[in-house]
Amino acid sequence: MRLWDLNLRHLRGVVKIAELGRMSAAAQAVNLTQPAMTQALARIEGVLGTPLFDRCQDGMVLTDAGLLLVPRIRAALEYIANPHVTMSRMRAVLALADSGSYTGAEVLTGLSVPSLHRAVSDLSLSLRRKLVDRRGRIVVMTEAGAALARSFRLARVEIEAGLAELDALKGYETRRIVVAAMPLSRAKIVPAAVARFLRRHPQVQISIVEGSRAELVEPLRNGAVDLMVGALREPLIEPDLVQEPLFHDRPAVIARKGHPLEGGAPTLERLAEHPWVIAAPGAPLRESWRRMFEDAGVAVPPVPIESGSVMAIRQLLIESDLLTMLSPDQVAVELEAGWLVTLGNAPTAQERTVGVTSRASWRPTTIQAEFLADLRAVSG
Repeated sequence: MRLWDLNLRHLRGVVKIAELGRMSAAAQAVNLTQPAMTQALARIEGVLGTPLFDRCQDGMVLTDAGLLLVPRIRAALEYIANPHVTMSRMRAVLALADSGSYTGAEVLTGLSVPSLHRAVSDLSLSLRRKLVDRRGRIVVMTEAGAALARSFRLARVEIEAGLAELDALKGYETRRIVVAAMPLSRAKIVPAAVARFLRRHPQVQISIVEGSRAELVEPLRNGAVDLMVGALREPLIEPDLVQEPLFHDRPAVIARKGHPLEGGAPTLERLAEHPWVIAAPGAPLRESWRRMFEDAGVAVPPVPIESGSVMAIRQLLIESDLLTMLSPDQVAVELEAGWLVTLGNAPTAQERTVGVTSRASWRPTTIQAEFLADLRAVSG
C-alpha cells in the first residue's frame, strides 16, 4: 500500500487504542466518535490486509502485525508532533523541499499546483510559522520549513519501515536498504557485507550511495540514507548521530612498482623529497598526512595534485613518481597485480577507526539489523 493513502488522524487513533486498550477511550482521545474510530480501524486493517488488534473481553490486544507497526507509527507521530499536520500537508511540504518549486512538486506528486500551494499555506497558518520564501519561480525553505521537512522525512521513514515489516510478515520481501559508503569502506567492507547479506536475502534491494562524509551526512540525518560506513569522526559534532567502531585502519605510503624509493624503508625525510597526490586541505586524511611530517619535524612535501578520487590517484601513481597515503584495502587489486607497492606503513598515530554512523533515533528493522550484523562479521 502507499504511505499517502493513510490518514494521520486515524493512525493517532491506532496508537491510542494500543495505549488505552479500549476503542471508546481512543476515540475520545482523538476527538472521534466510537463508530467513526471503529470504521477508521477497519479501513486501515482492510488496506493493510491484516488485523492490528485482537478483540478480547478485556479490550484490544495488539497482534504480531500491530506489534511491528504501532511503534513505528508512534515514532512517526513524535517527529510530526502537531495535530494540524495531515498526510496531504506533509506530502506537499516534502515535495516542495525536494523539488524547489511548486511546478516541480506537481511533477513529483501528480497533485495540482493550487492544491499544493493551499496545503503548504494552510499548514503555515496553523503552525504560525513561515515555511517558504518565494524567489521568482524558485521556492526556498525557511529555517523553520527546512527543520519541518527533516522531521517529516524521518516520520515517513518510520511509517515506510513499518509497512515493509508488515510485508515481510506476510512473506513478501519488498524491503530496501540504503547504505552511504565513504571512501574507506567502498573497497572491501561494504561489498563483502552486501555479498554475505544477499546470499540469504536475494530479494532485498540494496542501494549504495557513494561520497565524502560532507556529502553523505545530511542525507543520513534526513532519513534518505539508513546508515553510513567509513572513517569515524572524533569528536562527533552532530548531536543527533551516533557511531559504532568496526575496525582500525592504518594507512600506508603507496607508489608505483619500480619507484626510486622501492625496496628499502625510506625515512620521512626521503619521502618528503618527492611530490605527493592527496586529498585537499580539510579532508581528515590530508590533515593526518600533514601531521605525520610536522610531528617528526620534517618539512611538508609539495602536493602538485590534490584529489580524493582513488581511481584518479591510482592512475597518477602508475604513470609517475608521485606518492600517496591510502589504506592498502583501497588499492588491494593494484597491489596484488604488482602495479603499485607499499613503501611502509604510516606511524601508528595516523591510524583511523572505521565504523558505522547512524541516527541516534534509528531503530533498525529486522532486515537492517541483519545487514548491520554482516558488517560487524566481515570486519572481525
